[in-house]
Amino acid sequence: MKITAKTRLQSRINSTIMVILIIFLSGLLGWLSTRYPWELDWTHNGRHTLSEASQEVLSRMTGSIEITAYARDEVNLREVIKKIVARYQRVKPDITLRFVNPDAVPDEVRNLGVNINGEMIIHYQERSEHVQSGNEEDFTNTLQRLARGSQRWIAFIEGHGERHPLGQTNHDLSQWVQQLRNRGFKIQPLNLADIQTIPDNTQILVIASPQVDLLPGETTLITNYLERGGNLLWLADLGELHGLNNLAEQLHINFRPGVIIDFAGKLLGIDDPTVVLMTSSMYPPHPAMSEFSYTTLFPTATAVNMEENDTWQSKPLLSSGDHTWVETGPLEGEVGYDEGDDQIGPLDFGISLERELELPEGENLARKVQRIVVITDGDFVSNTYVDNSGNLELGIRLMNWLSGDDDFISIPAKIATDTQLELSPLTAGIIGLGFILVLPVVLLGTGMTIWWRRRNQ
Repeated sequence: MKITAKTRLQSRINSTIMVILIIFLSGLLGWLSTRYPWELDWTHNGRHTLSEASQEVLSRMTGSIEITAYARDEVNLREVIKKIVARYQRVKPDITLRFVNPDAVPDEVRNLGVNINGEMIIHYQERSEHVQSGNEEDFTNTLQRLARGSQRWIAFIEGHGERHPLGQTNHDLSQWVQQLRNRGFKIQPLNLADIQTIPDNTQILVIASPQVDLLPGETTLITNYLERGGNLLWLADLGELHGLNNLAEQLHINFRPGVIIDFAGKLLGIDDPTVVLMTSSMYPPHPAMSEFSYTTLFPTATAVNMEENDTWQSKPLLSSGDHTWVETGPLEGEVGYDEGDDQIGPLDFGISLERELELPEGENLARKVQRIVVITDGDFVSNTYVDNSGNLELGIRLMNWLSGDDDFISIPAKIATDTQLELSPLTAGIIGLGFILVLPVVLLGTGMTIWWRRRNQ
């Protein structure tokens, strides 16, 4: 084709029109992006998207949420706070955010107890909570405390060698208890010999593996608490009941001597046959275990049986497999099933009890559902084992069910995946040296090589 002045002009016109169209379309797309924002999170584990747990919490908060951020006029800090809140606003649009410069309102800051620059106060249904971190787990736990509403007091019996709710030793319960606190539960150790009563506002009473006998007067206080409709978690370790025989009679339960043997743990490298392993297919149907799909570990559990009675509606909560048995002999040498002496599985080692009561409330009677859980192993929520697989998840689910907060049962214990990269000092030093020294040398060498070849061509 012969190139003429006319064809060159047409080509220039076409190019100009194409450039104008590209610029116009780019501007149009930019304008549309401001009016109709659309985001995709391609990061591993969706670290910039709210976890399902956070979305579950928001779905249970029916009213609007107001967030006041006390942050100085620092663009970077306020932008960080906006991005944090925006993730929640995309799921729940009726979340509002306003900024207050703490330097401009010193009296308000002092009265509200605001301590750091960037601290936020979340208001929901005439309740408020402070949050000082932009971490999703902290933020969502704060929302969960607000959503829970009234205070839930958990009283832990102490004074008899029980697992202590605030203790830091391996057999204590502080890690589990801290997670309960994060979700709005209030914790109170209770020495019945000192106060000689169980407060009426106790939502759940916990008996966590006493090592010495309770006094008769103390067991009477506990049985009276149950007669008043109180909820109970009883962690009864292998061995004696330590003065709680009357409690077992009141609940119509009995504990079988011996420890449950389970060799299935060898598949996971667990050599101790007294550790009962439960997988998702083994959990009996129960409201507290709805959609629960974690593996859990229970060291030194024993079987518990429910006697027939007209008082309680009982359900199995934890049951070992049909490959297990209760070993009544000494745990020495080769441990095996002895037909006639040992009871073969499946074996219940966790049960729930429930009943409806009519209790006086002012001048009238009110119906109340009373809930009790008995588990023959307290180790599973101890500091040693609580972080193993689904043990923490189970421990929180049980407390939500006992407190009547059924809407919170399905909310996972782990709010967000840990996105932090932990490096040893040696690894961090090698990476730093690579960026500071090795990479520049490689680039410089590459450039010099290319320059030398071109010069000699």
